[in-house]
Amino acid sequence: MRLAVVLALSTLPMPGAGWAQDHDAHHGSPGSADDEGTSRATSPAAPTDHAADAFYDTVEMEKARAALRYEGGGMGASKIMVDRLEWKPGKGSDGYAWEVEGWVGGDLDRFAFKTKGEGEIRGPVESFELQAGWSHALDPWFNMRAGIRQDIRPRPTRTHAVLGIEGLAPYWFEMEGELFLSQKGEITARAEASYDQRITQRLIIQPAAEMNFSAQEIKELETGAGFTSVELGLRLRYEVVREFAPYVGFNWDRKLGATARFARAHGEAVESLRFVTGVRLWF
Repeated sequence: MRLAVVLALSTLPMPGAGWAQDHDAHHGSPGSADDEGTSRATSPAAPTDHAADAFYDTVEMEKARAALRYEGGGMGASKIMVDRLEWKPGKGSDGYAWEVEGWVGGDLDRFAFKTKGEGEIRGPVESFELQAGWSHALDPWFNMRAGIRQDIRPRPTRTHAVLGIEGLAPYWFEMEGELFLSQKGEITARAEASYDQRITQRLIIQPAAEMNFSAQEIKELETGAGFTSVELGLRLRYEVVREFAPYVGFNWDRKLGATARFARAHGEAVESLRFVTGVRLWF
């Protein structure tokens, strides 16, 4: 490898006449184009040969250079993160929840997807949504995402256009904000934040918060205008390996405003606090 680098460097033009002439031309020195019409010196053409080809097979070296160009800016990758896969025991029936996201693509542009939902064991799914779309890196810390969201539950279902931003804020806070526009013109939004505080190299405590908002009342979905719900969680996980971490914790959620009044009118609880246990994994 060192030999190849040295040989590659040997093909570069040495500081000499060409560079000196360019520098002189900038100051109108002899050898440059001036009022008397003398010709301008030109810099040497970039080399098209490779020194390593003199010692190694040209075809094999071209394959190596193509791989280097690919890894340097065009390499594709993928990831699936199961952020929450949990069981929530309760006084009545036990509940469950999931939150999974993933992507495939390069450093700047990716196809991204996510799904989340919850329900009661031996009961119907209460909420179930799917998202898919394009993710673009705004800078090393934040991505913009645009796509489609399909609600499977609750019914009647909705299809939304999605515009979101997500990333790592100062002090290592994971932030995400999403704006939704349904096929019926309804505007809703969601904001999430979490923070990983390491107690040891393997033991991590994670506070998290989620807030939901609706710009209008949606009677079909029993949703009021304004802030509709808030959810706070605290989970303690242990990374057996980086890709696999079981956890325990607590989750509190509450319906707000007119959404809470809709729930009370139907005899539903507007607030709950539950112990949760589950697993976080990625691959």
